Amino acid sequence: MNTSAQTHAAPPAPSTGAAALRRLTSAVMGRWTYPWAWARADLVAALTVAAISLPQSIAYALIAGVDPRFGLYTAIVFTAVAGWLGSSRHLVNGPTGAVSLVVFSALAFIDPEARLDAYEALFLLAVLIGIFQIAIAVLRLGDLTRYISESVVTGFIVGAAALTAIGQVANALGVKAMGSGHQHVLTRLWLTLTQTSPFNLKALTLSASTVVLALAARRLVRRLGWPQLDMLAVLLLVSGSAWALGWSDHGPGLKPAVALIEAVPASLPGFHVPVIHWHWLIDMTGSAASTAVLGLLEALAIAKAIAQKSRQTLDYNRQILAEGLGNLVGGFFQCMPGAGSLSRTAINYQAGAVSRFSGVFTAFVVAGVVLTLGPLTAYIPKAVLAGLLLVAAARLIDLPRLRYVIRGSRYDAVLLVATALAAVFIDIEVAILFGVVLSVIGYVPKAARLNLRELVVSAERVVRERLPEDPAPSGVLIIDLEGELFFGAAPRLSELLNQAAERARQHGAGQLVLRVKRVRNPDVVALEALELFLHEARHSGLVVRLAGVRPDLQAALQRMRLEDLLPPSRVFLEEDEAYSSTLKAIRSALDDIGRSSESPEGRYYLV
Repeated sequence: MNTSAQTHAAPPAPSTGAAALRRLTSAVMGRWTYPWAWARADLVAALTVAAISLPQSIAYALIAGVDPRFGLYTAIVFTAVAGWLGSSRHLVNGPTGAVSLVVFSALAFIDPEARLDAYEALFLLAVLIGIFQIAIAVLRLGDLTRYISESVVTGFIVGAAALTAIGQVANALGVKAMGSGHQHVLTRLWLTLTQTSPFNLKALTLSASTVVLALAARRLVRRLGWPQLDMLAVLLLVSGSAWALGWSDHGPGLKPAVALIEAVPASLPGFHVPVIHWHWLIDMTGSAASTAVLGLLEALAIAKAIAQKSRQTLDYNRQILAEGLGNLVGGFFQCMPGAGSLSRTAINYQAGAVSRFSGVFTAFVVAGVVLTLGPLTAYIPKAVLAGLLLVAAARLIDLPRLRYVIRGSRYDAVLLVATALAAVFIDIEVAILFGVVLSVIGYVPKAARLNLRELVVSAERVVRERLPEDPAPSGVLIIDLEGELFFGAAPRLSELLNQAAERARQHGAGQLVLRVKRVRNPDVVALEALELFLHEARHSGLVVRLAGVRPDLQAALQRMRLEDLLPPSRVFLEEDEAYSSTLKAIRSALDDIGRSSESPEGRYYLV
């Protein structure tokens, strides 16, 4: 990626090993320099993201049913590796809710009492996921994500933002989140809102104050041009106020007035080779493959959505490789599987990050906090974090963009709404796949549309599209065909060809010139329909010529061995010559019926 605001001329290459080091740095960083202004902006964003990453990492580890420290290790190792190697400037990786839920299911075959086995299986699962993702990158399948509609991605972001907000309701109200991870999110929300325990007014005050201050602080920062430390400042201000009021006091025999995040252990991960049991590989390979795809879709969807705002061009295969290496390396440093984080990425972008090194800085900040200030994080109320996440989720929903998509195309509006609803009402894990399947279902009928137009030779000997007032064809019928020649279009192709043959029969035209310059991607089903038509044409005495034959169609005709039905003299290849293949085919047909004087030699055609 580019890490400089402008291109710098490379200095003369030194003859020492410094040249190799500089080339390596250039390959990783993109250009020679990393401006201090960029570093300052990335560091400011990292401080803010780290404040959210700490409690989230603990929470997601608990969702996966593993020790919270593994979530923190993921926020350090995986975040640093994927941030350093990735393509997106703003994507922050680490443990996520969707992946954590899948991990919980993947480890269900382990005895709940065998915690050490569960941990080893967790590390092995991360390695397997990394291997699958690296294979996808090596095979360069990441470019296929370009065919995921932006409407699907926008809908996914809307749905995920809604789920992020829903997931913070319990913390914002100061009540216990009810239900289990196996229940639907809306069911858990209902159980939470209808429980007998009253709302905690102090927690509600903290979360509401956080939302109001975050909105006001962002406006102030933008107006005054200050560094975007507003979210971190609000976090410290409201958390400090809660401590000053005695709401976060805790200790032996003392329960705090509001729920607090858990204390962070003061330790960093060490290198560890996961224990391998072959039956684990059998049990987890399927889960690893599906989680690998889910993690990539989650990361790439978030990266694409943010890139749409920042106008960045992404290298999808590079980002996939970064995700895979992050999981692979993380598996050897006691990390759980991870992916791109929606909330952390949103905060990173909103906090003013300008390069991918904001993610690296975030990892270092988390590591520093874990080692030095871990116990102090126990004074951060969950309600404060909930308020910040509610603001971040709301900012993800780009209302002008939503209006633009909905007004612009009914098809895209359906994709957007359906994907968002699928994320909320079905499952976040299948939302993108649902949107992609729906977009394919909607696209195939469009791709199967073939257009047929009749051409004529005018009195001025110009070949153009037939007008209603033009006389009926006499002797030669000229048809222009346009569209995709794949299996979905085969029925339509047969229908159009039969219509052309019927029109030729009605007007006594024994010659048919079929212009195929604008047909694409012929497959065996469409070719079979063409072959059947040629059989019927020969049986009825209709002479068919193909004009504007492109190389792919020519090769397909040769493979099908249709010379007896369509001799080479009746196939006119598209060439860059004075006379087009269409004119040549028309001249040949007119010569065949003894009307060579009407040949439009020296003329041009309009279609």
